[in-house]
Amino acid sequence: MTTSALDQHRQENAGSPHLAAALAAIKEHGVEHIYYQSVTITGRVVGKVMPARHLERTAVKGVQQHRTAVANLQTTREGVLLGGGVNAAEYTAVPDLDTFAVLPWDTSFARVFCRLYEPDHLAEGAGAPYACDSRGVLKRVHREFTERTGLEMRTGCEPEMTWKGEGLEGRFRPDSSPAYHIEHLERNRPIVKKVVAYAQALGLDMIEGDYEDEFQVELNFMYDHADLTADRLITYRQLCKQVARELGIEASFMPKPATGMMGNGCHHNFSFWRDGVNVLEDPGVTQLHLSEVGRHALGGLLTHTAGAMLINGSTVNSYKRYWDAGQFAPSKINWGLDNKTCTVRLSANGRLEYKLPDAAVNPYLSHAVMIAACEDGLKNAIDPGEPTQGSSYDAVQDARFPELPMTLGEAITAFRRDDVVRAALGEELSTLLVDYHADEWARFCGHVTDWERNTYWDDAP
Repeated sequence: MTTSALDQHRQENAGSPHLAAALAAIKEHGVEHIYYQSVTITGRVVGKVMPARHLERTAVKGVQQHRTAVANLQTTREGVLLGGGVNAAEYTAVPDLDTFAVLPWDTSFARVFCRLYEPDHLAEGAGAPYACDSRGVLKRVHREFTERTGLEMRTGCEPEMTWKGEGLEGRFRPDSSPAYHIEHLERNRPIVKKVVAYAQALGLDMIEGDYEDEFQVELNFMYDHADLTADRLITYRQLCKQVARELGIEASFMPKPATGMMGNGCHHNFSFWRDGVNVLEDPGVTQLHLSEVGRHALGGLLTHTAGAMLINGSTVNSYKRYWDAGQFAPSKINWGLDNKTCTVRLSANGRLEYKLPDAAVNPYLSHAVMIAACEDGLKNAIDPGEPTQGSSYDAVQDARFPELPMTLGEAITAFRRDDVVRAALGEELSTLLVDYHADEWARFCGHVTDWERNTYWDDAP
């Protein structure tokens, strides 16, 4: 009899040293409750809270939740509950015990990330990984990529975000920017202190930060294996919301908070490693340079960037960020040597910066499609062409790559056409993503905005 993936996970947890460590932490810190959390297709954190005394049982059994939670229990304009409908089977969420962490702002609570599985009772597919578990998808895509190539992706993210509240307003001369201004960091010092302290307590190695634009602060953590970076980005968002609650202000990861404001991006800096060596750089080469492996991976990423935009920019609002030329968000699919106007920037030997993912991105899906795109480039030796010289806002789109989708509707079309991206995510998840975002696009297209009223109300006769 074949052991299911669910049973394997349960068996691993039953004898795991991480279970003993979690139980010890519960006793040491007086933990009373645990959040069993997973992540939806849009990056929302969902789950259940349970008394900590049940960890030994739930670490093996898991917890149940209705599967439409992975699509935020969203109902379409036609009244269809996405993700299977009201009669769909629940999924089983089993904790990854190595992610157990006590919450530093209230040590009576802890959290643990879960992977999702089909329930035991199904006639077919019982115990299989749930196809729409984005966190589980990244683990599968990355593991299979490593098995085929011997490579692992390491990434670091730059999570820009907006903080709003009394006393946080910027003061700076006209036609200039407060970027990098220490005085503005001082205005935000209570935010910086709390975010860094909580992040470090939760295992994020905080390395640097700056004031990017009015209300916008970016605090970065050290790069690592892509799976860990994705978990840490979700953790970072959660702790920022907690800091906002404590300070009586607002924290938002909305990609474009207002017209004229800098957008909130989440650049993914990435490299590929084999046996502890970064294969994107050549030993002894000091000038800004990309190895042949790096060039092919880059070629694949650029080739599939249009198809990946449904992931990189997953909301209607995401595309407002790409329309403001001169605000450092890309508007064409290209690459450059230390060129901040390009889709991909070679910022240092062996490190590429992918500038399209925004602050609301689901990091599990973004990393999964990046890996798939880069592997296709490696497999087919795709040439990225020569780097863009000067501002890419004034350049002509390289004909070897498609144009960048500039609306959510265009992104849906490009996603449907990209077999590599959809194959990496799987048919069920790809279909759910299209259904979810097509409904969002339809809602927006049918909504009358303030801009339309201001423009057309008195326009005729």
